[in-house]
Amino acid sequence: MEEKIEALYRLQQIDSKIDEIEKIKGELPLEVQDLEDEVAGLQTRIDKINGDIEELTALTRQRRRETDEAKMMIEKYEEQQKNVRNNREFDAITKEIEFQKLEIELCAKRLKEYSAEMKVKKKLAEDTEALFAERKIDLDNKRGELEGIENETAEEMAVLRNQVAEAQTKIDERLLSAYQRIRHNMRNGLAVVTVKRDACGGCYNRIPPQRQVDIRQNKKIIICEYCGRILVNEPAADVE
Repeated sequence: MEEKIEALYRLQQIDSKIDEIEKIKGELPLEVQDLEDEVAGLQTRIDKINGDIEELTALTRQRRRETDEAKMMIEKYEEQQKNVRNNREFDAITKEIEFQKLEIELCAKRLKEYSAEMKVKKKLAEDTEALFAERKIDLDNKRGELEGIENETAEEMAVLRNQVAEAQTKIDERLLSAYQRIRHNMRNGLAVVTVKRDACGGCYNRIPPQRQVDIRQNKKIIICEYCGRILVNEPAADVE
């Protein structure tokens, strides 16, 4: 048990060193993630707007074709009117001409609507693309900063992770799982702390003398009754 407790303490020190390195990154990882999400969202918006513009362009071409077809039909009907044999045929052709004229008016109305909407969409596309370019520059800069820090600390992090793996081999799975759970629940990541000035090194509540004797004996895992951290006797040598 003593070896497990010492391994726990060593693991905590290594993890704390890793935490210190991660703190150097500050909010950069979150900022990069936020910018990546925003850039992806802007790209989706741009694609949607461009899709709308393409659809409006297709509708515009269609309405223009319908206008041309209606004009051709009017010309055809007007020629037929010259050769009608009675008033009933004349009236029927006249109604067809009037219908085609209504179609032309409707197409003209739709074309105006498409034109106005197209202007709005194109302006929105320009603004969104400008914002996209701006955010992309921000993202590239933040990524560069983050990659710089990661490159500077890569060697040290590799050594520490190897040390973590080595320390974990000396701790049984149940105890390691408990350590990780406690560590996850603590804001400062401290799951294993020593007794300092008769108090818990995590929450600073006083530890009874008999409890301190049990901790120094290293015969069992002692949990702080106030904060739930694992209490250990500080070894003579810390992690280098």
